[in-house]
Amino acid sequence: MKFGIHNPSFVFGPDSSEMFEGLKAKAQWAENNGFAWFSVMDHLIQIPWIGPSDEPFMEGWTAITALAAVTSRIRLSTLVSSVAYRNPALLAKIASNVDVISRGRVTLGIGAGWFDEEYRQYGWEFPPKPAVRIRQMEEAVQLILAMWREKRATFHGRYFRIEDAILEPKPVQKPHPPVMIAGGGEQMTLRVVARYGDMCNVAGTPADVQRKFAILRSHCESVGRNFGAIEKTNITSLLLARTEAELAAKRSRLGVGAAFNGFAGTVEAAMNLIGTYRDAGVDMLIASIAKNDAETMQLLASEIVPKFDAASPVSSAAR
Repeated sequence: MKFGIHNPSFVFGPDSSEMFEGLKAKAQWAENNGFAWFSVMDHLIQIPWIGPSDEPFMEGWTAITALAAVTSRIRLSTLVSSVAYRNPALLAKIASNVDVISRGRVTLGIGAGWFDEEYRQYGWEFPPKPAVRIRQMEEAVQLILAMWREKRATFHGRYFRIEDAILEPKPVQKPHPPVMIAGGGEQMTLRVVARYGDMCNVAGTPADVQRKFAILRSHCESVGRNFGAIEKTNITSLLLARTEAELAAKRSRLGVGAAFNGFAGTVEAAMNLIGTYRDAGVDMLIASIAKNDAETMQLLASEIVPKFDAASPVSSAAR
């Protein structure tokens, strides 16, 4: 089982002009402590269950482009990019450039989009029917793959089109960078994963995830796809401490109340939970670190990751 770190907040201190230094330190720490993946959210404002909407927030692709230049091994991604936020032909170009800058370490994370308030603020049209947004995502993936693979690409879809389009340089990764499709919609989203996804990201409890994977397997069988070829991932928000007393004190100090949309617990409890995700079929668990808590990252790296992956090195303390 592999592990990744997801960055849900760009608040690393009181001075927002220093936020990239905090992000850089976090990504470099993850790279040096046995993690295979580092991702950021692709939003323009903070989402409701993480922090206030006016919290300082970096644009995702700009952030991972900068991280590509200051890391050397860890895989980089947005988790995930809404199909509406960029013309998909431009997104294909952006991702290809980041793949070149990172020397082949980018994953394209994409989803159908859901945050209607963000759409409203930035002037994007928000189709109210999820089925429309999912069909847009499917078209976008088809268009992006065509631009990555073909010398000149033409695509005429219902929502997007390109005409004899040039994309150079092509991505470093061959045949193309992995495509992660996020979401657990059983009738449409998981069917798009079966058709086009190299990776999926499914949230929920271990039982939820196991059931979604079974549905994905059925879709794979329907389209003639090898279910085992798709990397199955889960994202879980974590806040960890060694003891229940230390956890209670931390929750109080950080303002993590009963409404926390994640797992707050001891190392022992977290190992039990992660083992259940592994048994449900998760290939990589992506830990979204609540409040950028350094101790949670260090406990994960030093006491949990080695139990699931003996090859994961642990070096410096979290900064």
